[in-house]
Amino acid sequence: MFTFLHAADIHLDSPLLKLEHYEGAPVEDLRSATRRALENLVELAVVERVDFVLIAGDLYDGDWKDYNTGLYFVFQMTKLREAGIPVYIIAGNHDAASKMTKTLRLPDRVFLFPTDKPGTFHLEDLGVAIHGQGFAKQAVSKDLSAGYPPAVPGCFNIGMLHTCATGREGHEPYAPCKIEGLLSKDYDYWALGHVHKKEVLHKDPLIVFPGNIQGRHIRETGPRGCMLVTVDDSGRANADFRPLDVIRWMRCEIDASGADRGDDVVDRICEQVKELLEQSNLPLVTRIEIDGSCRAHAELAADPEHWTNEIRSAAMDLSNSRIWIEKVKLRTSPLSKGKVSDPADGPVGEILHLFDEVQSDPARFGMLGESLDDFWKKLPREIKQGSDAISPDNTEWMTNMLDQVRPMLLRRLVSNGDAS
Repeated sequence: MFTFLHAADIHLDSPLLKLEHYEGAPVEDLRSATRRALENLVELAVVERVDFVLIAGDLYDGDWKDYNTGLYFVFQMTKLREAGIPVYIIAGNHDAASKMTKTLRLPDRVFLFPTDKPGTFHLEDLGVAIHGQGFAKQAVSKDLSAGYPPAVPGCFNIGMLHTCATGREGHEPYAPCKIEGLLSKDYDYWALGHVHKKEVLHKDPLIVFPGNIQGRHIRETGPRGCMLVTVDDSGRANADFRPLDVIRWMRCEIDASGADRGDDVVDRICEQVKELLEQSNLPLVTRIEIDGSCRAHAELAADPEHWTNEIRSAAMDLSNSRIWIEKVKLRTSPLSKGKVSDPADGPVGEILHLFDEVQSDPARFGMLGESLDDFWKKLPREIKQGSDAISPDNTEWMTNMLDQVRPMLLRRLVSNGDAS
């Protein structure tokens, strides 16, 4: 029997995604998170006394800003060397040979697979053969696994591959492969990397994405870590997920239906925050998403900045700063438009009536979206993608924006004079 760790997508020293612009963000904790997660990986390997460690690509996040990133990795690897634990690494798209202009000599017992052809390392004392090939360039479009050698008879065969498999949302289609192709090699375990979400593609033999070891943004929520793989005397592998993250990203969905006031919604959020704290002993970076039809909608949408900071303040106080609210998404809607607090007469009433007409007329609604097309084309690519994307051609997005703008506009008009 023997054990090993299968990790991938460490993205050591991955840069922050503009979080330093948010007041109160735990910038230093987030900046060091990938390093601390790597430390947890090393500690787990030593504590579990594993026989070896596999890193299936994207050890780095691209070329180093300076040599400190490489030196830090070397320092962590010396701890494994002292514990007698070898490490086997393939380069992924982020640390492809074509991207890395800086290099350092790897410590003894840290082995890097070739990038020009598949290679095999034999661990004769364990009866293990590890096969793999790293990326020579960032964009690899061919199936690298097709060139891997047949299984070595009498050995436990492991294939290491950085791949999109058959394609995964949010990941570049690099080194695509099919499960049938991997199975044809007759390997006993496939250690995959590149996809940041943990996923078991096949159970016998195991074909596994362990996910990345530390979430870096809101699209990487939940526990992050590696697989602790145990191989019994009959050669059967069992993979057990072990979390390594030091800060956890979470989404918190709040149903504001029936809430009369903004404070009522904040109270509901506080209840959810308490539940999150009970579920995790890690610091949390959380996005609050508020939905539902309610009377509180007008109050929330009229001053979203105030309520965002009110929510952040309440969460910080309740959690003793263990939770930081990354963003608040207000997606509430009014119970009835134009009847509760909207002035019915005068110029303001005419404007609000225009809102209702546009939203009830598909043709005019479509023209409104088209009028924003030139503006949309000028926006940076990063805000035109993902769940928060600005999408003037999306009816749901446009409806949500109009529902948010309506009370904001009303508040400004009324505050500058008589509504009539």
